[in-house]
Amino acid sequence: MIYSMTGYAVAGVELAFGALNLELRSVNHRYLDIQFRIPDELRPLESGLREKAAARIGRGKVEVRIAISKSAASQSNLELDDRLLGQLAQLDARVKTVLLEGQSLSVADVLRWPGMLGNDNLVPDELQEACGRLLDRALDDLTATRGREGEKLKNLLLERIASMEALVARLAPRMPQLVSSYREKLTARLKEAMINLDDERLKQELVLFASKIDVDEELSRLTAHFGEIRRILDKGGAAGKRLDFLMQELNREANTLGSKSVDMEFTQTSMDLKVLIEQMREQIQNIE
Repeated sequence: MIYSMTGYAVAGVELAFGALNLELRSVNHRYLDIQFRIPDELRPLESGLREKAAARIGRGKVEVRIAISKSAASQSNLELDDRLLGQLAQLDARVKTVLLEGQSLSVADVLRWPGMLGNDNLVPDELQEACGRLLDRALDDLTATRGREGEKLKNLLLERIASMEALVARLAPRMPQLVSSYREKLTARLKEAMINLDDERLKQELVLFASKIDVDEELSRLTAHFGEIRRILDKGGAAGKRLDFLMQELNREANTLGSKSVDMEFTQTSMDLKVLIEQMREQIQNIE
């Protein structure tokens, strides 16, 4: 399956101390970049959560937000942790003996200190288990979302491949017509100039012209690239970087096609191909 790098998912659960909510946002990125926005109480869990997310996501910039909303009941009888408060006071005094101009902790700093309000009811094991379950649920939803978006991108790419195949298919039969047209024009010009060109010399001129405008190799490579893109899309998995490389190859062949053009249809086809390639490249930037 082809996956987009864009997705969104949320998950939440009610616990004894209140609500725990997790939010996942994912956008395109060259590599895997996971960023956490979580409360200080959950910092010890970040490493494990990061590994869990990295095991499920191959590429993209992913933001993980976790919020804790304590219930009114859990905060109705707030109590200070006297032991922790005493330790903070001692540490504050020791720091000020070294940093004479240092400022003491404010009341707000003390109240926000992790564990200072002893009845916050945040049980580490319970938090770890709950966060792990929430992340699994959110990752399931995110993967499903990215899969649906990836399927849409796949269909868009296949539509453009079909359009390019139709353009290329029109060019191959044009080659004999171009050579025949050039023969007629060359013969007419020579007659106007009253120059007598023998058949052998005329054949050489036609061979030279045919060689100059020969785009059979370019058309063959374009067709081969179309087949490879279809194969990659059918296979699925992490395909973004390979598809991006093939866009470079397609663009190179389209440019060469334009540089060899001696006919308006060839020139227009080259331009149409490059437009379709650029449209595909923009879509591929979102594929994992």
